Amino acid sequence: MMPSASVEIAFRDVRVLAGTRLLLSIAQLQLTQRRISVIGPNGGGKSTLLQLVNGLVEPTEGYVSVDGQDTVDHGRAVRQQAGFVFSNPAAQLVMPTPLEDVELSLRRTLRETSQRRSAAMRSLDELGIAELAERSSQELSSGQQQLVALATVLALKPSVLLLDEPTTLLDLVNAQRFTQQVEKLAQLHGIMTITATHDLDLAAQAERTLLIHDGEVVADGDPEAVITTYRRRSAV
Repeated sequence: MMPSASVEIAFRDVRVLAGTRLLLSIAQLQLTQRRISVIGPNGGGKSTLLQLVNGLVEPTEGYVSVDGQDTVDHGRAVRQQAGFVFSNPAAQLVMPTPLEDVELSLRRTLRETSQRRSAAMRSLDELGIAELAERSSQELSSGQQQLVALATVLALKPSVLLLDEPTTLLDLVNAQRFTQQVEKLAQLHGIMTITATHDLDLAAQAERTLLIHDGEVVADGDPEAVITTYRRRSAV
């Protein structure tokens, strides 16, 4: 039996449309495992699924909930609980330095400047990048930027971490470092991780894998079995 997280994500009668084009259709889906991977071809709906979980995308029909909270009606609370890390960290780093970026993410939860700074430094230190705090974000490597982007999310202490192609821009060494840090902190803090990825080795490390194709979940279950199905479908 696959271990469960302390949070439940539910999809009910969900359809997402862009005009008349169907991006994703999920009749019913419950996610409770600690580590979930989402695989499939480009444009299949992987990113849309992740973005539904924290309200970056709203369903055209149906609803998505995180621990019973509707992602539309309770969007702010859900985004506090479900943190999103983009494939391109530049999308999340908008301040001159890593420290300021993490502080920015804390502005609504910590009013005092000194509290924000202390919490931001703790988040950077936990990822082993405290020495980058005052560096220019523009001078950082892609791997360092991705770790800083992760720090901006983890500083909010989410219960769900959504990773959208997190290793796409990273070389092998930085990709391994990033995934190891995520795994270590997810275990330490009991965080559910949902990772959309083309890296099948990374996908295989999950407890459950979803295969999405043409906007539908076409396989769901044991990572090895689902990856085998994906390889077979891709070979046709």
